[in-house]
Amino acid sequence: MSGQEFAIAVQYRLPIVVIVCDNGMYGTIRMHQERDFPGRVVATDLQNPDFSAYARAFGGFGVTVQHTSEFPAAFQAAEASELPAIIHLKIDPDASLPALRLSGIREQAIARMDAKLHA
Repeated sequence: MSGQEFAIAVQYRLPIVVIVCDNGMYGTIRMHQERDFPGRVVATDLQNPDFSAYARAFGGFGVTVQHTSEFPAAFQAAEASELPAIIHLKIDPDASLPALRLSGIREQAIARMDAKLHA
């Protein structure tokens, strides 16, 4: 989605709900950096805008979700608004995949490196 697409959705009052998952980084690149060079990450942090404010600036509906428990009410409110909506999900940056955390990837990489040094 781009700003132009959201602007058109508002212009035509299309009741779409866009979910932006924001972990504040280029997660896949960070995961590879942690795996191959644990603790030595470069240029993966992002300074993202407030996407819910962005939606409201266009005349749509916007809400930010910080905790999983807030999501059902946020989604219902987005649907009830009958406006184009953005739900800005703030995701834990350490949560790389459902069963894997960046800190775990880093620890595994360090353990592999230590094992190679002591082999």
